[in-house]
Amino acid sequence: MASETEIQTFNKRNRQQVVIKPQKGWQPIDLVELREYRDLYYFLVLRDVQVLYKQTVLGFAWAILRPFLSMIVFTVIFGRLAGVSSDGVPYSVFSYVALVPWTYYSSTVTASTTSLIANSNMLTKVYFPRLVFPLTPVAAKLVDFAIAFMFIPILMILFGIAPTWNIIYLPLLILLMIIATAGAGLWLSALAVQYRDINYATQFLMQLLMYAAPVVWPLSSLREKFSEGVVLLYGLYPMAGIIEGFRSALLGTVPMPWGLIAVGSISAIVTFISGAYYYRRMEAAFADVA
Repeated sequence: MASETEIQTFNKRNRQQVVIKPQKGWQPIDLVELREYRDLYYFLVLRDVQVLYKQTVLGFAWAILRPFLSMIVFTVIFGRLAGVSSDGVPYSVFSYVALVPWTYYSSTVTASTTSLIANSNMLTKVYFPRLVFPLTPVAAKLVDFAIAFMFIPILMILFGIAPTWNIIYLPLLILLMIIATAGAGLWLSALAVQYRDINYATQFLMQLLMYAAPVVWPLSSLREKFSEGVVLLYGLYPMAGIIEGFRSALLGTVPMPWGLIAVGSISAIVTFISGAYYYRRMEAAFADVA
């Protein structure tokens, strides 16, 4: 049997030291590293969900109230007073079906933008993949999305609307919504650390993007005034195809807009990949400027 001195000498020779250094240049997402820190990501998501509704009277009902109250306002202003077309279905359900994915996109991008600054105290404490910060709201806000989505079947029953076979494409649309949201969140969160104006501009930007998306108006009104090429170019804004896809799948107001969805998918994937690379490139400076 080896002596205690020999064992200590062996341990010294075989001891491994892990040195963490900031990576420079354009770096891809380290999926293996993210998997190793999946428990941290889970608890951050759980924290965001709990904090959002902690000590609130209505609790998770707020997830439905936000798009529901917006639906009422839009129905009165745009449906009744302005007489905006709703493609042959009641304007209230027409707008609510669009507000559910839009509310997820808007609230998640806003939360992702401020995620690094809100968690700046953690950036200098211990090492972990900084990507978990902007990606945490992407998962946490899905709880709100699911709760708000459950009100759609109730509205469809009240107005006597039956879903179409296109409903089988809803998982694809939800996946595209998540990718588009995550891509925008990665870009804005990385920019917001260095340029604090981004935090103030995001709220205003979300308002503009809502009216730019076919939330309160149908895409058919755009087709009446512009060519199909212009409509496809408009599809570079991924929420356009997602929202019209939701209406097609649930309400059957229009055929599934595959052209818009295809263009929006390319735009969302490019935004996500480029946003991830830019985020990793700027990651080394986050602790210094946050």
